[in-house]
Amino acid sequence: MTRPISRFPIPESIQDLPEDIRGAILAVQEKAGFVPNVFLMLAHRPDEFRAFFAYHDALMERESDTLTQAEKEMIVVALSARNRCLYCVVAHGALLRIYSKDPLLADQVAINHRVAEISERHRVMLDFALHSGLGVGEIDDDWAARIEAAGFTRDDTWDIGAIAAFFGLSNRLVTLAGTPPNPEFYLMGRVPREK
Repeated sequence: MTRPISRFPIPESIQDLPEDIRGAILAVQEKAGFVPNVFLMLAHRPDEFRAFFAYHDALMERESDTLTQAEKEMIVVALSARNRCLYCVVAHGALLRIYSKDPLLADQVAINHRVAEISERHRVMLDFALHSGLGVGEIDDDWAARIEAAGFTRDDTWDIGAIAAFFGLSNRLVTLAGTPPNPEFYLMGRVPREK
């Protein structure tokens, strides 16, 4: 029995979607080899789809002062695990495995970043991400000193907090919709991709 992609309407056909959204979905399908369920889940509200992915791309694709793509994905995985968002842990865990070239890192970060085999810099980054995404997120003098001592700039601090905040939203929407991860995500970064 196949689990539905969403408790809410999804398009019957990608061809029924506005041209820009159809183009975005087809571009992802071309690159990944499949359409991630979150794209279909969000497509039933075109304006929200556009806003969601515009902000996603602004955060995740911009050049950071020092944050790498793998570090950004570590933030998503750690926060999504604490929010119990299976879709985001599995999907972004796959991206973390690919960007880090480490097949074990995503699982370690998802379970408990405090005992994962990561650097102190990464531990501070994830502690702050959880502080931002799950707590109030206020930066007092102690947080500012810890963040700076770990080598993060003020822009990095914004990025960490913004990624945590954005994926809190993403986690809630995916959970609200009951959207499951695509099966393809489970093996990404664990086994070589077929040509």
